[in-house]
Amino acid sequence: MTDRADRAQTLEARIWQIWVRPPAGSGVEEAMQRGLRFMELGQGFDAMRAFDAVVAGAPGFAEGWNKRATVRYALGDIDGSVADIRRTLALEPRHFGALSGLGLCRLAQNRPAEALEAFEAALKINPHLAGLENIEALRDRVRGKPL
Repeated sequence: MTDRADRAQTLEARIWQIWVRPPAGSGVEEAMQRGLRFMELGQGFDAMRAFDAVVAGAPGFAEGWNKRATVRYALGDIDGSVADIRRTLALEPRHFGALSGLGLCRLAQNRPAEALEAFEAALKINPHLAGLENIEALRDRVRGKPL
């Protein structure tokens, strides 16, 4: 990895550390930690209940909505995930993770042009965002070029 890529990865990790920290005094710290633990264990329904508590207790906490969107996507609730992503982006418009998640949702909905738009918006904010290595193939698909 290049020095520039290392710095970008370090900066991204710091951003996630900030985003994942609930607001002081919100009372949702424990629910957030439970939700994260359940996500790591692949226990989607338990994670969903925990993140429901997070968004109910701290509706202005963008990452609570984003984590719930992630769980909803994993559980196959694409429309619910999109709704939570919209809330995340209303609270934090530069949330490149939510934009990337929106792209995945749009792909799942067979809306490639909207997926590309979301992925490109995420890359505009974080040009080193991992997981978008195949964006050129999506660009070709959207532009009508043969794959």
